Amino acid sequence: MPRFGPCSLEEQRAGATSIARIELENAGTATWRSFGADGLQLSYHWLDLRGNAIVWDGPRVELPRPVAPGERVQLDVVVRAPRPPGDYVLRFDLVEEHRFWLSEVGVAPFDLDVAVRPRIHARRLAVIVHGGPDPATAAALAAQTEPVVEEAPEAVAHLVAGAQPAADWAQLLLDAHAEGWGAVGPALIASGRGLARRRDARRLAAWAPGGRNPRFAGPLLLPSLVTGLAPTEAERLPAFPMGDDALFEGRAVVRLPTRSGRRPR
Repeated sequence: MPRFGPCSLEEQRAGATSIARIELENAGTATWRSFGADGLQLSYHWLDLRGNAIVWDGPRVELPRPVAPGERVQLDVVVRAPRPPGDYVLRFDLVEEHRFWLSEVGVAPFDLDVAVRPRIHARRLAVIVHGGPDPATAAALAAQTEPVVEEAPEAVAHLVAGAQPAADWAQLLLDAHAEGWGAVGPALIASGRGLARRRDARRLAAWAPGGRNPRFAGPLLLPSLVTGLAPTEAERLPAFPMGDDALFEGRAVVRLPTRSGRRPR
């Protein structure tokens, strides 16, 4: 039987990870043991305020050593906050792997009421235009419904010279970052005329406008990235690989003229 002691928890930002430190006392009569991925493990669930599971299985944390009756142990747990921001219950529970959660057999878990904040502290998006200034790109950025910034950004979007984002592009990117996504990629449309445009349209068909997709086949092209993330390259454009912190935002549209559909060399 566990007795949960003090727990230190950092401020929770939607979709972001942090470390929780929790103390456990073995208040039962049998020694606790972990056997690698088996045996007794600590994990957590995220619940809404009605008790519905939002995230059921958190990562497992094994015991660092056998814990005899009356002994205490401190464990560090990597916690990923749920999306979107809001009020949740973070429930720590012990699991006898492949058998049962202790709460399922009458052992009380440890609940914390947690206010999950937006992923970004402020709606501040900067833009890097790879290939240098371009009048069409500058005009499209000036027409954004949510202005871009130059200093103290919370996220940085990557464009190429000649790219023309739609007027609500910055707003949709910031909405997705605030919701909890670290990397957000827009939809792409090849513009221009003739064979070159048709060739680029085929090349970019997978990134056509549509809905939001956190399981996009990826990678994201022309991504917007929160502080700490850096772009790679794919299709000779700034890119970011898909993962559990990436979203294809098919409603945010960027037009790529044929002449700027490739990263300048």
